[in-house]
Amino acid sequence: MKNVIVIGAGPAGLTAAYELLKANEGYSVTILEESDVCGGISRTVKYKNMRMDIGGHRFFTKDPRVNQWWEHMMPTQGALSMDDRILKRKRRLSPGGPDPEKTDRVMLLRDRVSRIYYQKKFFDYPISAKPQTFINMGIQQTIRAGFSYLGAATHKRSEESLEDFYINRFGKTLYSMFFEGYTEKLWGRHPREISADWGAQRVKGLSVTAVLRDMFGKLLPGNAPKKVETSLIEEFHYPKYGPGQLWELTADAVKEMGGEICFGCKVTGLQTQGDLITAVTYEKDGVQQTMEADMVLSSMPLKDLVAGMPQVPADIAAIASGLPYRDFVTVGLLVDRLNLKNETKIRTLGNIVPDCWIYVQDTNVKLGRIQIFNNWSPYMLPNPDQQIWIGLEYFCTEGDAFWNLSEQECAEQAILELIRMGILSSAGGVKDYHRERVKKAYPAYFDTYDEIDRLIAWLNTYENLYCIGRNGQHRYNNMDHSMATAFEAVYNIRHGVTDHTNLWNVNTEKEYHEEK
Repeated sequence: MKNVIVIGAGPAGLTAAYELLKANEGYSVTILEESDVCGGISRTVKYKNMRMDIGGHRFFTKDPRVNQWWEHMMPTQGALSMDDRILKRKRRLSPGGPDPEKTDRVMLLRDRVSRIYYQKKFFDYPISAKPQTFINMGIQQTIRAGFSYLGAATHKRSEESLEDFYINRFGKTLYSMFFEGYTEKLWGRHPREISADWGAQRVKGLSVTAVLRDMFGKLLPGNAPKKVETSLIEEFHYPKYGPGQLWELTADAVKEMGGEICFGCKVTGLQTQGDLITAVTYEKDGVQQTMEADMVLSSMPLKDLVAGMPQVPADIAAIASGLPYRDFVTVGLLVDRLNLKNETKIRTLGNIVPDCWIYVQDTNVKLGRIQIFNNWSPYMLPNPDQQIWIGLEYFCTEGDAFWNLSEQECAEQAILELIRMGILSSAGGVKDYHRERVKKAYPAYFDTYDEIDRLIAWLNTYENLYCIGRNGQHRYNNMDHSMATAFEAVYNIRHGVTDHTNLWNVNTEKEYHEEK
């Protein structure tokens, strides 16, 4: 048996463990997870009889391996009938689609609606060329935005920063309205201090040109496959009880195949011999323990991984210790109503606004985004047609003033901000609240990040160490990208590939193609 240790029970770690055990080729797999739950930042928090998604996770990918994997673990539902859902709480499905009223193991098909709330007006996210956009902006601002975009299109900046990246694609006016303040709120740094690589990974082909191409493409006749930017998709799948449901099912499957998941195990170091990792040390219940390993797949933060390795060159240690992160707080509020009218053509339970997320661009509040859990899945709360369960997302740094607020103080600040924004009338409409804090939720692209290639090259000298997942690679990857790094790592292990380039090439392409 080959002893494989997987560090972290998030999407990357669980996917890797599942794939290795499924291969049935003599691997003994143990997952060491610091917390007491699986799923990482893709977990679903259960609070009383409600569920909270940590940051929202749309199940949409252009990787056929991931699509097939999801479909195998949780069959997908067919097309929804909103009339049936509102009037009868039933679902009309395409042939063969499972009925979520009769089974829990199902992916729902959801409308993808996310908008920007800016100066008490709704704008499409991403910004669209619809008439309402120009009405909200006003004639003068629309003209300024148009000339600003034309200027940016004809005089491209050298992309040294995220600010350059955004201005090249949207012009300075739209950048100032919809990107500058929000980005600084998210990262705690001005966009000119952040690497353009972040935009290359997250925004990719999105621009004013892409928005116009998408809009006119939908007006053309025929059903020929068209290229669609990831940020412009209109539907996605979502597990009935949130993304954590999928990872709980995966964890169960790992254990059924003979894998072991050890919770409450904080990895503190690696032991090495030459270019091999020989063992992993971890702490459980205050006791240090060691486990021998033939292979190690790590999804723990690179900063912490390198800090626990012996004989690290000083320059490499400095790069790793300087890698920055942004931490995350979400406050769940159960409310009777929101002061937001549904002025769209999309019908919803309780006639609430149809948004999955509402991006808060106003810089006079700390709030970054609002999740409306009813719209992700009506099964996230008991009475989705009578109450609204929202998640208020804040970006901060572990140990700062906001992070250190008590749960009650945090909820009170969140409620006051919603009242100031006109979204709530008073605190009296809030029936319950719950806070979750998440460390190292977002790998950041500044400080020593511009030297990360040297760190990667050094890590790759250990042929049996495989860095996977978002924090394992210090990349702001989506869930499907994290899973893809696991697929690549398992391929290398099974085929004796010692070159890890394929792992690090996941989600580095400048353009993310979708032809379906």
